[in-house]
Amino acid sequence: MFAGSDRGGQRAAMMYSLIVSAKMNDIDPQAWLADVLARIADHPAHKLDELLPWCWQARERLEAA
Repeated sequence: MFAGSDRGGQRAAMMYSLIVSAKMNDIDPQAWLADVLARIADHPAHKLDELLPWCWQARERLEAA
């Protein structure tokens, strides 16, 4: 109803799910999303799971060490 269409509602639900997943992993959702959007075009399709919040956090910790 508020998303404009069923498809819009499904997309919004997917985005909300990713944002909440980032929060649950103690990641700033805005920083995570900005980084993923900046890198996704050059990132190999078979490694997209590396950009998910729980994997991204591990990578950030490795790079900081």
